Amino acid sequence: MKRIEDVTLLYEISKNLNEHLDLKKSLYKVLDTLSISINMIRGTVTLLNPLTNEITIEVAHGISRTAVERVKYKLGEGITGRVIQTGHAVTISKISEEPHFLNRTEARRGKLDQEISFICVPIKKGSQVIGALSVDHPYDESYSLKNGEKLLSVIATMIARHVINLEIIHLEKEQLREENRRLRSELETKYSFTNIIGSSSRMREVFQMISQVSKSNATVLIRGESGTGKELVASSVHYNSLRAKSPFVKVNCAAFTGAIKQKLGKFEMANKGTIFLDEIGAVGLDVQVRLLRILQEREFERVGGHQTIKVDVRVITATNKNLEMAIDEGTFRGDLYYRLNVFPIYLPPLRERKTDILLLANYFLEKYSKENAKDIRRFSTPAIDMLMNYHWPGNVRELENCIERAVLLCDAGVIHSYHLPPTLQTGTETGTLPAMSLEEAVANLEKEMIIDALKNTRGNVTLAAQLVKTTVRKFAYKSQQYGIDYRNYR
Repeated sequence: MKRIEDVTLLYEISKNLNEHLDLKKSLYKVLDTLSISINMIRGTVTLLNPLTNEITIEVAHGISRTAVERVKYKLGEGITGRVIQTGHAVTISKISEEPHFLNRTEARRGKLDQEISFICVPIKKGSQVIGALSVDHPYDESYSLKNGEKLLSVIATMIARHVINLEIIHLEKEQLREENRRLRSELETKYSFTNIIGSSSRMREVFQMISQVSKSNATVLIRGESGTGKELVASSVHYNSLRAKSPFVKVNCAAFTGAIKQKLGKFEMANKGTIFLDEIGAVGLDVQVRLLRILQEREFERVGGHQTIKVDVRVITATNKNLEMAIDEGTFRGDLYYRLNVFPIYLPPLRERKTDILLLANYFLEKYSKENAKDIRRFSTPAIDMLMNYHWPGNVRELENCIERAVLLCDAGVIHSYHLPPTLQTGTETGTLPAMSLEEAVANLEKEMIIDALKNTRGNVTLAAQLVKTTVRKFAYKSQQYGIDYRNYR
């Protein structure tokens, strides 16, 4: 009878391993099955990092997420470290009588209600030990630890391929991180794109264009909607150029009224450096004539005099207007346009670089949390959904203002959906979210807290209920009411 039970268990384990392409999910399923089939209280799959000789918990059952992320073993340290170092399984009848048992996860703190047996077997790739499978089992003198060790050794062999794949993934990630560090270091010696955040393909194109044009003296025209960061691009071009140690003078062309000569005197201030003419599309035709002369002749008349001054200035301009249309309408000179449009850089709006939204949001969250002395570490899932679904007409500037406001309103460690501006919460402007009744708002908040708690505890209902300060029965009832399956978060 026992033999049939073992065969059934091994069949279930085989199904678990082939059920998911996600390697971790498969291993969580295996631990769930062991919990039910052999009355396992706690279980872990640990993995050895061959580069650091450090052992970490890859997946766990019955252990808090905090402990999983925190706990590390040295090779040879404790029972797990010794099993991975020697390649030999270890069985302990009563852990209370074993001095080498570290209890590093603190899952067995205080006086135990029942005595626990412990089995730990190595996971091997050929003759090389790459990890370990361990379980806590209620002490039962009739239970054969030797048979339990044999059964776990078979299971460890079955899951070895999955753990090998995880090991490969970890090594590839570490190699990728190292390559990124190398490239970042190399990039910093050549180009520093201060405060420009983005990893999307559209922004990589912008970075590439900045790096191409910086070392030249070419006139640059930066185009893009308001709030996309045109001034940051202008600064990056200047500070990565051969003129970096010379002045960088910024001029808002929308203020080019009245004392025109005084404004043009800014060119003298920028001699040997760079002048940035923002909102170039706002200047009148009379100023355009003067600008054209400077660009063509590199000279102008000093304020209050008639002496012609020669200047060596690089010109960078920016606009959110359609200059081609302005030329057709006769409000912008075509000859000036062609002088300015030597090397155009187009900054995409935020709605066209969705993958950068969370990157930017996290950057601003860290910035404003630090400025306001608050310990806010992340966004809840519904808050992330709102940020991602909004169309951001004000672009990065609007996103920054939104996160600053949320940080000021938040008194916890997480930015929730109700901390975000009403336009994101209700969809008033976007039409993406319906207006909610009081009952719907309460239901949404409950659902959000349940999902957040399950994510934090890797689907452990008992710990999740404790997090939101309710009973397991009420938590399970609410989860069922909202169609939330705890297994999806393991």
